[in-house]
This record gives sequence, C-alpha cells and structure tokens, in this order.
Amino acid sequence: MNPAELKNRTMQFAIRVLKLADALPNKPSGRTIANQVARSGCSIASNYRAALRGKSRADFINKITTVLEEADETQFWIELTALAGLVSTKRLGKLLAEAEELTKIFNATRTTARNHKS
Repeated sequence: MNPAELKNRTMQFAIRVLKLADALPNKPSGRTIANQVARSGCSIASNYRAALRGKSRADFINKITTVLEEADETQFWIELTALAGLVSTKRLGKLLAEAEELTKIFNATRTTARNHKS
C-alpha cells in the first residue's frame, strides 16, 4: 500500500471511529469512551499525515511511533467498548480488525524505517 492510499485509509478509519463515538450511549461510560476513541482514532490520520512530512528519517520514525501508539490506543478503546457491552461485538468486529491491522502496519513501518540503511 502506498503512502497516499494509507493516508486515505487512516482518514476513512477516523470517520468510522467518529461514527462509533456518536453511537455510544450518553452516560458517563459512553461519553468517556467516545471522547477517548474519537481523539485517538482521529490522531492516527493527522499524525500519519505529519509523519509523511517528516524532516528526516529520525523525525519520521518519531512521528510514526506516535501513530503506532494512537492506533494501539484506539484498539484498546474499541475492545473496552465491547467488554463494557456498550456496543455489540458484532457491530465492532470490522472496526476492531481494522484497528489491529493499522497497528500492525505502523509497527512494520517503524521497524522498516529503523532498519533502513541510507
């Protein structure tokens, strides 16, 4: 997947995360998770965009590490949403799988960038 396709994929993921946040119940547990998952899910896209504009390989690696952390955090909040029974596991399945896949992609991206010899 090229960087432009991955950037688009992260933006589409952010949109789906925002829809999840909107679907959570308006009670303390739902609002807490909605705020956290919306922030981390959207942060993946914005930080990936920033990483693509990195000034150096070290800057890119630093920014990709942030993207990786946000993807992992988003995965956590989606898992917690399911465990808390706030949204059905069936409804969360594809979003959770996408969060896991993005986490793997950004982990591999960071590893490749660290190991690349210039």
